[in-house]
Amino acid sequence: MKLSPRFVGLTLAVLAPLLSQCSSSKATGKPPAAVSTSASPAKGNAVKADVSPVTTGAAAKDDLDEYAVVEIADPLEKLNRGTFWLNDKLYLVIFRPVSKGYEKVLPKPVRKGIDNAFENARFPVRFVNCALQGEFKRGGLETGKFLLNTVAGLGGILRPSDRVGAFTDLSEQDTGLTFAKWGMGHGAYVVLPFLGPCSARDGIGLVGDYALNPVNWGFFWGGNHDWTQIPPTANTLRALPPQLSTYDDARRDAIDPYIAVRSAYIQYRDQAVKK
Repeated sequence: MKLSPRFVGLTLAVLAPLLSQCSSSKATGKPPAAVSTSASPAKGNAVKADVSPVTTGAAAKDDLDEYAVVEIADPLEKLNRGTFWLNDKLYLVIFRPVSKGYEKVLPKPVRKGIDNAFENARFPVRFVNCALQGEFKRGGLETGKFLLNTVAGLGGILRPSDRVGAFTDLSEQDTGLTFAKWGMGHGAYVVLPFLGPCSARDGIGLVGDYALNPVNWGFFWGGNHDWTQIPPTANTLRALPPQLSTYDDARRDAIDPYIAVRSAYIQYRDQAVKK
């Protein structure tokens, strides 16, 4: 069956904000590296998986403990494994070729500028969640960083904030992390179609992140116009390479790729809450 360009565009537009949220890493951060895990535990119970990252860089090693114990309830493991298998095939057949084509067509400096611009546009997500956490000083720093990159960085394409010490150590913020800092636990582990690993808490947080991200506003409010699909679709394309790289790192050399990806995701999110 041949898919129309309009159908593909709509699919990418819908998935755009989610692909860059519900994953074990943000496009601007170092993803968790490959993990080796023991055999799958009993289904439906809280899971304790020994995680042994095989780091590919100092940043990944600093972020993750070498032998951490990760706990997450996985009552839907049978369904999750089926979705995990389906996603793996979709990544191979659809998303990976699209990602490779994107990297081939656009040189790295151009892709970097696009990443910078979309991350700069996510300022409302970071600012609102700083406010919801009571981190008003941090919210002020986020505002200063956004203004600097927008004005001096040509709309965020460049990142002059990287040369300002006060702005370089600001960690990523999203609604799922806000829920965590309010005391909400992960809830059940879920593998979402197309999107991959997530927890119930972070899945709910995706709704807030979607609504706060200006990239989605045109598509959400003016969905009858083709032009509104362009920013979300572009956001999906630019997010694919780092997300697929994260996925490959998490499952490489793992005895059980499903547990490896689950453990890497939960450990990464737990580390993000502590920052």
